[in-house]
Amino acid sequence: MTELLESGPARGTAPSVRWSTDRCTIHQGDALAVLASLPSDSVDALITDPPYSSGGMVRGDRMGSTTGKYVTTGRAVADVPFAGDTRDQRAYGYWCALWLSEALRVVRPSGLAILFTDWRQLPTTTDALQAGGWVWRGIVPWVKPAGTYRPQAGRFAAQCEYVVWGSRGELPVRMGIDPTFSGFFHGRTPRDREHIAQKPLDVMLELIRIVPPGGTVLDLFMGSGTTGVAAVAEGRRFVGVEVVDHYAATAERRIRAAMGDAVPGPDGQTALLLDDGDPG
Repeated sequence: MTELLESGPARGTAPSVRWSTDRCTIHQGDALAVLASLPSDSVDALITDPPYSSGGMVRGDRMGSTTGKYVTTGRAVADVPFAGDTRDQRAYGYWCALWLSEALRVVRPSGLAILFTDWRQLPTTTDALQAGGWVWRGIVPWVKPAGTYRPQAGRFAAQCEYVVWGSRGELPVRMGIDPTFSGFFHGRTPRDREHIAQKPLDVMLELIRIVPPGGTVLDLFMGSGTTGVAAVAEGRRFVGVEVVDHYAATAERRIRAAMGDAVPGPDGQTALLLDDGDPG
C-alpha cells in the first residue's frame, strides 16, 4: 500500500469522503483502501498519474525526498513531498498490479485504464496493466516542447512521458464521433505549479475527451487535482483519491474553482481559475 505521510490519515483507517457533490467526490485516504469501498462497475475510466518511483538509479537515491529528486532550480512548486515514490522496480510493478486489479472491478465493462509513466517505468507499467487483467491497447506519448526538459550533451533527450492505456475487455467502436483521438499530446509542463508532478491542463483536457460525455472518471493519485479540473470542464463526473492532506485540500480548491465555486486558497485569498487552469 502507498506510504502515508504524517499529514495523512493513519494507516488502516477507513477511507473518508472529504467533499462531495453530484459532479465530484474527493476521498482522502490510501488508494487501495478507497478502491475497496467503491461500487463495482461504477466508473467509465481510470485516468491517473501514479508516483513513478523513478528518481535515482539505486535504492539510496530512490529513498530521497521527491522535492530533491524532481525539482530543478527556478521552478516555483509546492515544497510538500508526495507519497509512494520510494519503490524499486519489482515492488513498483507488484504494487501497480494490486491497484489495477482492484480498479478492474470498479470500472465498467469496456471502460478504460489510462496511466502516466516515464521511460524508466514504461515496461513495468505495461506489464502491470496486463497483470491486473486489462487488455493493453497501446502507448500515447506526451511530447514536451523544447526548453521544458534538461538536455544532456551527446545523448538523446528524455523529451517524453507516456500514457499507457487499455480496456476492461472488449472495446467496441463508438459510432457518431470523431473516429480517432490524437496519437500524441504536446504540452508544456506548468512552470509555476502546486504539485511537483503536476501535468499540463491542456494535455489533460485532450486526454479526458476519450471518456463518453457525462461519464465518470476515477483518479486514484490525484495530487493537485488537474484530472478533476479537466473532467468537470469537459462535462464528466469525477471521483478522486489523495492520501496527503495538503494535496487533497489543493485538489478540492482547484476543482471547486473549476466548477465556479470559489473557495479560500492557502493564503486566505479567494482562489479563481486562471486561463492556464492553475488557481491564483
